[in-house]
Amino acid sequence: MMPHRRLLVLPALAALMLPAGAEPLGTMQDVGAKILSCWKPPAGVRNSVVSMRFSFKRDGSLVGPPRPTDINVAGDQDQRKQFIEAATKAIEQCTPVELAPDLAQGIGGQVFTLQFATGDRKSQPVPSN
Repeated sequence: MMPHRRLLVLPALAALMLPAGAEPLGTMQDVGAKILSCWKPPAGVRNSVVSMRFSFKRDGSLVGPPRPTDINVAGDQDQRKQFIEAATKAIEQCTPVELAPDLAQGIGGQVFTLQFATGDRKSQPVPSN
């Protein structure tokens, strides 16, 4: 039987995912901006916002699925569902994130809250502590 060997390819793969010249993310504000760059609110929804809570592992991947918290979506139940799904999709599309070593060291399991809003409202990171 062959001995079990662990391949350490994650840092090399993560480096390949970064655009040329991109630096690993060093602050939670950088992480929030990265995730919000993937945000596309559903068409036709205005004056709406949802806060999503999620946690990262040290490798920049999600600990589990994002969870909606404060939900203020104009429209019916279907629009509310679409809005939350779009926020979840933005998080999933933009993760894992490449974290700077200092940020990765203390991020494991910490809860991060991020607001996703329509263009007529402002999306922003929200302090979780």
